[in-house]
Amino acid sequence: MKTRMAATLALAAAVMVGVSGCTFSANIATQKEYDPSDGVGTTIEQVSVRNVMLIGESNDELNLVMTVANNSDEQQTLSVQWEAGGTRETETVTLEPLGLTRVGGPDDEQSIIVTGTGATMGGLYPIFFTYGDAEGSEILVPVLDGTLPEYELFVPSAIER
Repeated sequence: MKTRMAATLALAAAVMVGVSGCTFSANIATQKEYDPSDGVGTTIEQVSVRNVMLIGESNDELNLVMTVANNSDEQQTLSVQWEAGGTRETETVTLEPLGLTRVGGPDDEQSIIVTGTGATMGGLYPIFFTYGDAEGSEILVPVLDGTLPEYELFVPSAIER
């Protein structure tokens, strides 16, 4: 009887290890950082730039769409830079303390129209972000058109200036 019980327990333990053993070495997907939308993001010290996209009807005029979180208790000025026709263009965005700032939407106070890039629709284009004395970060931003209904209000011709 004891032998039968020991064999049953050993078999149950072997089955448990067999069916759950792969999870001991597998990466857990919920712990991996990723961009959950079509845009990309970066963090520069206490400023988080999220869901950055360039949206346009052609590569002549592209609307920079993004949300920026200022996690510091001081107002910051975010510099946005890109290469246009061999020169570096710069725009700034004022970030309120401990707040979110949206840029490029139809109801947003500020929009940045990026011109002269020669970017390819469907490709990636480098944009550099920095503020204050922070080192800054360059990210490759997706260049999208207004074909999808969720982006048609973000093309430059739809944004009131």
